[in-house]
Amino acid sequence: MAKILIVEDNEMNRDMLSRRLERKGFDVVMAEDGQRGVNMAKSESPDLILMDLGLPIIDGWEATSQIKKDDKTKNIPIIVLTAHAMSGDREKALEAGADEYDTKPVEFKRLLGKIKSFTS
Repeated sequence: MAKILIVEDNEMNRDMLSRRLERKGFDVVMAEDGQRGVNMAKSESPDLILMDLGLPIIDGWEATSQIKKDDKTKNIPIIVLTAHAMSGDREKALEAGADEYDTKPVEFKRLLGKIKSFTS
């Protein structure tokens, strides 16, 4: 069973995503800010991270960058999720170290396909 770290400050989004992923058999852990997400990437060793970009303390861009620069966590795939998709954001997310990019509201079937491509 793959472990997924959801880094998301919106409680409704965390709850919805975690419940749907758990029903699909994933083990889910959650962080509500970017710094906690970085810390949990190290302590939980998830198989994949779903990273919101608009986060408190440190944003998802910086959290992704820190995770990818750390030898202990650099190989964890990160899928960036954002509700404020702007032109160039996908490229910027990939430059920060994200492995994939998706938009909110989440189209669960599409996101699940991306998750499975990294965890299967």
